[in-house]
Amino acid sequence: MRGVREMGALKGRCADMKLNVPMKLNIQKKLSEYFLYFMLYSIIGWIYEVFLEVFVYRWGFSNRGVLFGPYCIVYGVGAIVLILCLWKLKEKRICIGKIPVTPLLVFIGIVLITTAIELAASYIMESTHGEWLWDYRRFAFNFEGRIALNPSIRFGIGGMVFLYVLQPLFKKLTAKMSDRTLYTVSLILFILLIADVIFTFCL
Repeated sequence: MRGVREMGALKGRCADMKLNVPMKLNIQKKLSEYFLYFMLYSIIGWIYEVFLEVFVYRWGFSNRGVLFGPYCIVYGVGAIVLILCLWKLKEKRICIGKIPVTPLLVFIGIVLITTAIELAASYIMESTHGEWLWDYRRFAFNFEGRIALNPSIRFGIGGMVFLYVLQPLFKKLTAKMSDRTLYTVSLILFILLIADVIFTFCL
């Protein structure tokens, strides 16, 4: 009887291990996908900032990121936060009477979240670099030049493009990638990012 009980317990542990393996692989895949999104949106944010600086404001080129590489990590962080906070809301159909208001709620959510992230980022940059990379004092309704209504509205519009256009495309892109390709690309980008952090802050 003791041998039978031990055999049953062993089978139970083996079953648990079989269940845990797919779960771990799923978590690893999700982390790889989200890191890839983080890097893609960080690069897009850098391109957006440079475009404004060079072609709109005509100030000339400068690296708009904190790190050496062509990415603004605050955009990557903001994108991941928006996905986690607003993706489910975006998928819902909320109406007042017969009028759908889900896009309006999503827009308001984007404005509030991105403004909070930008404000926090300005304080982090100030504590680590002595200054932050933007100055909104030329805009009305600004707070210490850190945040302002005009950029917040622009972030809201950009966030709508991101959630309703870009993110669905990127989801399809990662879905078509094999797990091995996804892990390899994410790992290479992670190593490059860590090397950049070390180069920027430690050397």
